[in-house]
Amino acid sequence: MIQAINPVRKYTRPDGLPHMFCPGCGCGQIMNFFLQAVDDLGINPKNLVGIGGVGCAARIPIYMEMDALHGVHGRTLGWASGIKMQNPDLDIVIFAGDGDAASIGGNHFIQAARRNLDVTFIIVNNLNFAMTGGQVAPTTPENLVTMTTPYGSSEPPLDLCELAVTAGATYVSRWTTSHPHQTIKAFKEAFSHKGFSMVEVISQCPTHFGRYALGTGDPVKVVNWINERSINRKEAEKLSKEEKKEKFILGKFTEIEEKVHSGSTSYETE
Repeated sequence: MIQAINPVRKYTRPDGLPHMFCPGCGCGQIMNFFLQAVDDLGINPKNLVGIGGVGCAARIPIYMEMDALHGVHGRTLGWASGIKMQNPDLDIVIFAGDGDAASIGGNHFIQAARRNLDVTFIIVNNLNFAMTGGQVAPTTPENLVTMTTPYGSSEPPLDLCELAVTAGATYVSRWTTSHPHQTIKAFKEAFSHKGFSMVEVISQCPTHFGRYALGTGDPVKVVNWINERSINRKEAEKLSKEEKKEKFILGKFTEIEEKVHSGSTSYETE
């Protein structure tokens, strides 16, 4: 009997594993979900380009059997624009952490969404700058302790999905690592969508966020903390603005078919 090849093994570099992610980190799960989506869609890896900047999530493309670019912090969408300009037929996926996407890379994020650049932008949101030691990030919930906010973060977190929708992204969704089926479906929808597609995945970081903010290095407890604060969009509609402040609202936020920017100066219609 011939056994099916696991998509993770099928699309990963033979010499790439074991990976460098911490035990219990959600990055490995997200790579798994993404490769299952690629396999389900039958995407040819030779037509796929993976881009990562700096951070834990940015390491994901280097383990996958495809062309990959790994460079400096926050410039992933700039590179994606250049690659798409040179070859509009390529499928481009960007893996960025919340800091990579929304801090130093925030302006690129806004402009790529505004231009509706035809790429898939996957944000692995672990709620802190994890690779560099656990500093506060734009998405860190208010009042939580990090390495650089020992008395708690005094600033409200940035909602990346609201930002993407407001800036003009035409596909936006958010899930967590505890929602594998929904995340895989979102990845497939994002890949099939023509335009700027953003999928945010709330991911556990036991090494830094867990230890500083929650007082635990147990990944299960960090996952449970995320799950306790996660609600779907229908549930969120019943809550006041104040009640929603500490919640992770999950679901699809927008899916619009309209003009697509290929990366060049000309626009194409669907």
